[in-house]
Amino acid sequence: MRTLAGLMFTLAMLVGGPAGAQTYDPAWPVCMQVYSKGANFITCGYTSLEQCRATASGRSAMCMLNPYYAGAGGERPRRRHRSNG
Repeated sequence: MRTLAGLMFTLAMLVGGPAGAQTYDPAWPVCMQVYSKGANFITCGYTSLEQCRATASGRSAMCMLNPYYAGAGGERPRRRHRSNG
Protein backbone atom coordinates (compact mmCIF):
# COMPACT_ATOMS: atom_id res chain seq x y z
CA MET A 1 0.00 0.00 0.00
CA ARG A 2 2.86 2.36 0.88
CA THR A 3 4.53 1.64 -2.47
CA LEU A 4 1.34 2.47 -4.35
CA ALA A 5 1.04 5.80 -2.55
CA GLY A 6 4.68 6.62 -3.34
CA LEU A 7 4.17 5.75 -7.00
CA MET A 8 1.06 7.95 -7.22
CA PHE A 9 2.91 10.85 -5.61
CA THR A 10 5.82 10.50 -8.03
CA LEU A 11 3.50 10.38 -11.03
CA ALA A 12 1.63 13.46 -9.83
CA MET A 13 4.90 15.39 -9.51
CA LEU A 14 6.04 14.35 -13.00
CA VAL A 15 2.73 15.13 -14.70
CA GLY A 16 2.26 18.46 -12.92
CA GLY A 17 5.49 19.95 -14.28
CA PRO A 18 7.29 23.01 -12.99
CA ALA A 19 5.46 26.13 -11.92
CA GLY A 20 5.58 29.01 -14.39
CA ALA A 21 6.83 32.49 -13.66
CA GLN A 22 4.40 35.31 -13.03
CA THR A 23 3.11 36.62 -16.35
CA TYR A 24 2.08 40.10 -15.29
CA ASP A 25 4.46 42.68 -13.77
CA PRO A 26 2.52 44.35 -10.92
CA ALA A 27 4.53 47.58 -11.35
CA TRP A 28 2.80 48.56 -14.62
CA PRO A 29 -0.92 49.27 -15.18
CA VAL A 30 -1.08 48.16 -18.85
CA CYS A 31 0.18 45.02 -20.59
CA MET A 32 0.41 43.92 -24.21
CA GLN A 33 -0.16 40.36 -25.40
CA VAL A 34 1.79 39.57 -28.56
CA TYR A 35 0.72 36.72 -30.82
CA SER A 36 3.44 35.22 -33.01
CA LYS A 37 4.24 31.88 -34.63
CA GLY A 38 5.06 29.42 -31.89
CA ALA A 39 5.56 31.99 -29.11
CA ASN A 40 2.81 34.08 -27.57
CA PHE A 41 3.86 36.31 -24.70
CA ILE A 42 2.67 39.09 -22.43
CA THR A 43 4.81 42.10 -21.66
CA CYS A 44 3.95 44.82 -19.17
CA GLY A 45 5.65 48.18 -19.14
CA TYR A 46 3.09 50.68 -20.32
CA THR A 47 1.57 53.54 -18.36
CA SER A 48 -1.55 53.94 -20.52
CA LEU A 49 -3.64 52.05 -23.04
CA GLU A 50 -2.80 54.71 -25.66
CA GLN A 51 0.94 54.18 -25.19
CA CYS A 52 0.50 50.42 -25.50
CA ARG A 53 -1.73 50.71 -28.56
CA ALA A 54 0.87 52.88 -30.31
CA THR A 55 3.46 50.15 -29.73
CA ALA A 56 1.06 47.38 -30.78
CA SER A 57 0.04 49.18 -33.98
CA GLY A 58 0.75 47.03 -37.02
CA ARG A 59 1.56 43.97 -34.91
CA SER A 60 -0.48 40.95 -34.03
CA ALA A 61 -1.03 42.17 -30.48
CA MET A 62 -3.62 43.54 -28.09
CA CYS A 63 -3.44 45.78 -25.03
CA MET A 64 -5.18 45.14 -21.72
CA LEU A 65 -5.34 46.49 -18.21
CA ASN A 66 -3.07 44.60 -15.84
CA PRO A 67 -5.26 42.65 -13.37
CA TYR A 68 -2.33 42.46 -10.91
CA TYR A 69 -1.33 46.14 -10.96
CA ALA A 70 -0.31 47.09 -7.42
CA GLY A 71 -0.99 50.81 -7.82
CA ALA A 72 1.25 53.86 -7.91
CA GLY A 73 2.67 53.24 -4.44
CA GLY A 74 3.72 49.65 -5.07
CA GLU A 75 2.49 47.18 -2.51
CA ARG A 76 -0.51 48.00 -0.40
CA PRO A 77 0.41 49.21 3.08
CA ARG A 78 -0.13 46.70 5.82
CA ARG A 79 -2.31 47.50 8.78
CA ARG A 80 -0.62 47.88 12.09
CA HIS A 81 -2.05 45.90 14.94
CA ARG A 82 -2.29 47.54 18.32
CA SER A 83 -1.24 45.59 21.29
CA ASN A 84 -3.55 45.62 24.28
CA GLY A 85 -0.92 46.04 26.87
